[in-house]
Amino acid sequence: MTHNANLGDICGIESIKLGFFREVQRKITELKKSNTTIEQKRQDVQSILDGIPDVIAVLSMDFALHSVNKAFYSTYEGIAPEGLHCYEVFKGRTEPCSSCPVTFALESSTQVARGLQILNWHGEKRQIECTASIMHTQEGKPHRVLLLQRDVTLEKQFQVKYFQAERMATIGILAEGVAHEINNPLTGIGGFAEALSLKLDELREVAALCNKTGLIEDFEEYLQTILRECQRCSDIVQNLLTFGHREINFHATINLNDVVRNSIQLLRPRLSRLSPGIVHLELSEREPVVLGHPGELMQIVLNLVLNALYAVQEAGDVTMSTQIKGNMVILQVHDTGIGIQEDHIPKLFEPFFTTKPPGQGIGVGLSTCYNIISKHGGYITVNSEPGHGATFEVILPYYSD
Repeated sequence: MTHNANLGDICGIESIKLGFFREVQRKITELKKSNTTIEQKRQDVQSILDGIPDVIAVLSMDFALHSVNKAFYSTYEGIAPEGLHCYEVFKGRTEPCSSCPVTFALESSTQVARGLQILNWHGEKRQIECTASIMHTQEGKPHRVLLLQRDVTLEKQFQVKYFQAERMATIGILAEGVAHEINNPLTGIGGFAEALSLKLDELREVAALCNKTGLIEDFEEYLQTILRECQRCSDIVQNLLTFGHREINFHATINLNDVVRNSIQLLRPRLSRLSPGIVHLELSEREPVVLGHPGELMQIVLNLVLNALYAVQEAGDVTMSTQIKGNMVILQVHDTGIGIQEDHIPKLFEPFFTTKPPGQGIGVGLSTCYNIISKHGGYITVNSEPGHGATFEVILPYYSD
């Protein structure tokens, strides 16, 4: 009978077992090394993510938070992300946001999508740039979403200041050009009008001989009108120079009443197209003197008045008042217009927030006012109720000798 020998017959079953266990032990050792290497790489990646100050979160395809970095816990304090969705944590919503970069990236299959969101960080409304990036499997299928949140509030504020500085520089150049081009002919007109005034006595004698005394009265009235309007044009040019010039000593003493009057004078062409008496002035009898930059203070007044005029839409009143309370000067601009929605009030002084239609405002006016007022050591408040107008109060330190 033929017997086929196998490995057990030749080496013995014990040798086979020993070799098998040795191979298993070798594989286990290799796996342990591999796992250690993978864990070390995972920890390195997590350390890198934790070292980034921006909030980073990995989301599943149904918007659930999968993992987050250390910055998440310091930004969203007291929130355990496990089992929650991004829209619940970031916006307090029960469904995904339509304007969210994550939604846009998923719907359009875009590799990277960005968007600016207003989020509540550390009890403040902050401008957050959100970047969503689709993560794919080895087969190229969408697997997860990497979301990065970066606070750009300070950057946007600097942008606003830069845009405003450019605007003011342009206005300054324009004002200088206007002063040069207009003051010369104004000087000539005023000079000839005054020269004609010196001839009035001779003209009266001639008119008396011709029995034309009424003609002289008309002539004198016309000359006074010419001189008065020349002076008004000169004042307008001077106000433009004050508004645009940036090199005036910041620590100048300024009567806030004069700033209000000069601002209204600049707005006369616009006010002339509205109902008569739409703007009322209630200025303090005591001089409300402050330390500051006249052009910047005029900019505050102009912004507040223009916003009030937009709110009343020719069907209301705008009242500007100044008063002194203790060591503070209060400038108040009140309108009887459409009012401000309650949820809009916290956003009013945020850069680029506006309720105006496209082309009528970019949302930098009130944020610029806020920065100017803060620089002058003051603050601004607003009270409003939809349908019942709005009141803005600017409070500045009172200057007394």
